Amino acid sequence: MRKWGIVISAFYAAIVLGLLVPAGVFLSEGRALPAETFLRDLQSLYGTWISWVPIAVLISGQALLLFLSVDASFKKLKPRTHIAVSVTVGSMLFALLVFAGLSAAGAAVEGDAFFDHFWISEIQVIAIWAAIWLIWGVAFYLYARGSFERASRVVSWLLKGSVLELLIAVPCHVWVRRRDDCSAPVATSFGIVAGIAVMLMCFGPSVLFLVKKRLDGYSVRKSA
Repeated sequence: MRKWGIVISAFYAAIVLGLLVPAGVFLSEGRALPAETFLRDLQSLYGTWISWVPIAVLISGQALLLFLSVDASFKKLKPRTHIAVSVTVGSMLFALLVFAGLSAAGAAVEGDAFFDHFWISEIQVIAIWAAIWLIWGVAFYLYARGSFERASRVVSWLLKGSVLELLIAVPCHVWVRRRDDCSAPVATSFGIVAGIAVMLMCFGPSVLFLVKKRLDGYSVRKSA
């Protein structure tokens, strides 16, 4: 199970870095570009440290949720540890979804002026995301406190949250494109990529959970 967790995590990292990030650059441009221009913009994105924050959040969140699901099969581990990790990772990823959804909606309402109010600097972006993370962390802790079963539902919550976030980000992206905004599509494309990335992330832990459940079923039948 652990080896499959490593394989799935590596595959997910390759999808994020090799497909979703380039797709985000393409969506933000919104038109056919020469290959040289596209590669230059992509290289510029990879060279900006703020771009690696959501990438690191997604990849680390995927790995933590995967190995949390695998480790849950070991009885010697204390549920309280899993609850703390589930609350931390779940609230972190929910904060990313909320931030991406609000950014897409803000760009749709204010257009290019959105960046002058909310995305002024990298520090402000991190501060807003961290504040949302803190709020979700408190909410998750109060809900999941004393119940590992509640904390283990984080994957299903993230899947539903990613669908809702995409229902916001996609129409907003279409809207800003119809207005021919210059910078606003950057925020809406980020919302689309974040929603798809979290949605894909949910399938990894779900697959391992289903496999573990099937294996547990076989062991019960053999013991019977």
